[in-house]
Amino acid sequence: MMHRFLSVSLFCSLLLWAAPATEENATPAMLHPLHEVNQTAAQPAAGQKKLKTNRINMLLMEKKVLEKKLLDNNIWSKIYSNYHVYQELKKNEEKLNDKINVLNRTHIRTAKEERELEQKINEREILQGKLQLLREYEKNPFKKFLTPPEIGETPTVGNPFAVISALSYIKKLQSDQEEYANRYRSLQTIMEKFMKRKRILEELTSLDKKNEHFKQELKDSTEKINTFIPILEIFKTTQEVYDKKIDEIKLNLRADIKKEMEKATVTGGIILFFVLLIFIIKYLVRRYMSDNERFYTINKALNITFATLLIFILLFAYIENVSYLVTILGFASAGIAIAMKDWFMSIMGWFVIIIGGSIHVGDRVKFVRGNVEYVGDVVDISLLRMTIQEDVTLTSYMHNRRAGRIIFVPNNFVFTDMIANYSHAGLKTVWDGIDFMITFDSNVSKATSITKEIVKKYSKGYTDITRKQLNKLRSQYSMKNTNVEPRVYSFIEPYGIKVSAWYHTNAYATLTLRSTISSEIIERLQAEKDIFLAFPTQSVYLDKDVRKPLPPEEIQDDEETLV
Repeated sequence: MMHRFLSVSLFCSLLLWAAPATEENATPAMLHPLHEVNQTAAQPAAGQKKLKTNRINMLLMEKKVLEKKLLDNNIWSKIYSNYHVYQELKKNEEKLNDKINVLNRTHIRTAKEERELEQKINEREILQGKLQLLREYEKNPFKKFLTPPEIGETPTVGNPFAVISALSYIKKLQSDQEEYANRYRSLQTIMEKFMKRKRILEELTSLDKKNEHFKQELKDSTEKINTFIPILEIFKTTQEVYDKKIDEIKLNLRADIKKEMEKATVTGGIILFFVLLIFIIKYLVRRYMSDNERFYTINKALNITFATLLIFILLFAYIENVSYLVTILGFASAGIAIAMKDWFMSIMGWFVIIIGGSIHVGDRVKFVRGNVEYVGDVVDISLLRMTIQEDVTLTSYMHNRRAGRIIFVPNNFVFTDMIANYSHAGLKTVWDGIDFMITFDSNVSKATSITKEIVKKYSKGYTDITRKQLNKLRSQYSMKNTNVEPRVYSFIEPYGIKVSAWYHTNAYATLTLRSTISSEIIERLQAEKDIFLAFPTQSVYLDKDVRKPLPPEEIQDDEETLV
């Protein structure tokens, strides 16, 4: 509509301009051409003012968005804001101190001055409380963020296990380096935004020169940029030094890791060569040597040789001064042996138990200490002692009459006391025996046959297991007697014939099978008419002089002899 009105007005003006200029039809504009020119020039001035206003509004919106980005999640702006607040509070404190000092120097104060002095003192106390909260921003508030992460002590790669620590340390350095670089990038970003905000304020000031608010913001922005410029330069220099140091450490560590891996590869290759050589020699000896005792000796010699070679290889590979180490260990072991003899012996006993493999957790063992015997299962082997859980066994039945106790046995007992292992090297069976007496006139052959039949029936499974296990142990031990079949013996005793039956049973449940076999033996023997169980008896003589022994013939013919 406005455009249409301007077009019509312009058209009318042209018509009037084209008409003859007489005094009757002349308009004031026609009589005064200069006034028409001024009116035409005012129209572009209004457009420029409108454009200027639009530009100011656009810059203000852009400034508002930029300031919001500066405030959101920007630690540098927050630190500077706190720093700036602290500086302003400090200036206010100085002004208050000056006013308080002036009032204090006044000897005679009016009531109004007294109230003013009291008010200023209260304001100063409040101000000092705020300053105390912002104390960390007094000097160099950016120091914590400018200081790079601590590098710490660089690990030494002296063995294959240290490679893991070195790789972990390199990963930590890379993480710290990236985190520190992110700090620097965030500071660069904030500086770019500060510079952009300053340019916006400069343009706003040039567009509206009378606006004091824009001028003050421009001044504050310039002051802020001047504060951050040296911080950015220091940060840049510090980051370059830090990166060079980190790169140097990583380069050295990678070189050490490569060197250590090459050394570990060579050492592992040598060890693997000796392992294969030992296995080949053992295979050839086992295949072409029929004498088990000689094989046992050779096998032990090969194992000791391999262990010795392994120790020397590792010593020469990973210890630079072996003689120095031996000297130190000699003095240390001597001091330990004198100061803590029992502990030292227990630790040595632990090495013997673990390396020797004579006792493992879960084995059933028997310890004899003085006149007391303990039988139980090993539940733990620590550096100083073994823990045994006592079970109901033949030993507890015949001797202790106690079971279920937790017994702690020092490891040094392996050097001084007798230890029996019921389940060594997977051998879970033991020999158990049952003895009974029959009279001299019993059928001994039948009794032994019945006994052998019964024990063979109940122990067959254990016999087969023992036979297989002993065949496996022949490669580790020189075992000559490997007969595992049940055995029955008969012996002449003062009161009759003793039948002794021996059989294999579970080392963890000897009493159960013993009870079963005993019950069936008694039941079978009582069913036989020519087998009589014997027990201790004595003879009583009446009307005889017992001070002198009777001749054998009188003993046989004496009808008064009672048996």
